[in-house]
Amino acid sequence: MKNPFSDLFILDFTHVYSGPYCTMLLADLGARVVKIERPGSGDDTRHYLPFKNGESGYFAYLNRNKESLTLDLKSPEGKRIALELMKKSDVVIENFSAGTMDRLGLGYEAAKAVKDDIIYASISGFGQSGPLCHKAAYDIIAQAMGGLLRLTGFPDQPPVKVGVSIADANAGIHMAFCLMAALYQRDHTGAGQYIDVSMMDTTMSVLENFVMQYTLNGVVPERSGNEHSASAPFDMYETKDDYVAVATGNNTQFSRMQAAMGMDIMSDPRFAENTLRRKNYKELRPILAAWMKEHTTADIVALFDRAAVPVAPVLGIDELVNHPQIRARGMIETQHHPVLGDLEMPGFPAKFSTMQTPVRKAAPLLGEDTDAILSGVLGLDEKTIAALKEKHIVEQHEKG
Repeated sequence: MKNPFSDLFILDFTHVYSGPYCTMLLADLGARVVKIERPGSGDDTRHYLPFKNGESGYFAYLNRNKESLTLDLKSPEGKRIALELMKKSDVVIENFSAGTMDRLGLGYEAAKAVKDDIIYASISGFGQSGPLCHKAAYDIIAQAMGGLLRLTGFPDQPPVKVGVSIADANAGIHMAFCLMAALYQRDHTGAGQYIDVSMMDTTMSVLENFVMQYTLNGVVPERSGNEHSASAPFDMYETKDDYVAVATGNNTQFSRMQAAMGMDIMSDPRFAENTLRRKNYKELRPILAAWMKEHTTADIVALFDRAAVPVAPVLGIDELVNHPQIRARGMIETQHHPVLGDLEMPGFPAKFSTMQTPVRKAAPLLGEDTDAILSGVLGLDEKTIAALKEKHIVEQHEKG
């Protein structure tokens, strides 16, 4: 069965993480994604660790199932080719600084002029409007400005960013969702539109109840380490040999937990129910921490799993990649790359009953598909393509 986006043509001007993650999700679902890259250097992540044989694993993961066309967008010929490709596209997506595509003559209005039902999407740090729209951003900037960094870490220590570029990924996921909504609307109305997604906005949108704590009660939340603002215990503890994460969200779970520990904690009025345990967690934590320290992580996980208490070891990446749950779910896919060889990477994080989302195509070498796209999509002949190469408007890199 065809995947839902197998007839979708996406012209992808994105780079680094937020945009490429978005278009990777759509490519995994079958879309044809043509990635436009700078001649000579390409996407910045082609130069990001880890490397093997001179190729980047970072780029290989985020750009699987895509094609690469090198194009000098600052040249008149490059701009003309980009506009011709927009005529063939369902979606155009970019994540340059606000206004960059307009200055190149390739913004939404230019795209709409050549294809009136185009869906044009922009991801940026702060959006296309507002006083910060031209401010430069990377993930840590969005985490800082979106409130996340201030909430992460321990109260007696400096703010800490989330270990991965979560603001980038979150913006990409939101954009993928918005593109699906826009495509659905176009199917029903025939109209395209412009979508503006900001990393600051999308970071703020996933701050759980922290914004509401302030707007509802005037409380300015601060860092609380691994604790939860509404439940206790909801924390990480040191064990006899490592660490363990434990979370109880209601009285039933905590009752099962104390029984598994062979203790009667709830008889103490300070800990009788969840709100009180949260309020008095400074007194509760040492009791739990002392018990955890006397047991190994494996023993605690086995004991609490039997009691249906949410618990987990704190997995390292090596343990995660080889975990039987991850393997059983098909979350590690093997892909053959012409330079990197066989490599394992995370698969698509959802399972469908009537379609597959395999890694069909390795991430392209820089400009690998230039000739095929110019000839196959735009109908340019060999002489014309050769002339473009001579002027360094485009480049073609062959597979190794």
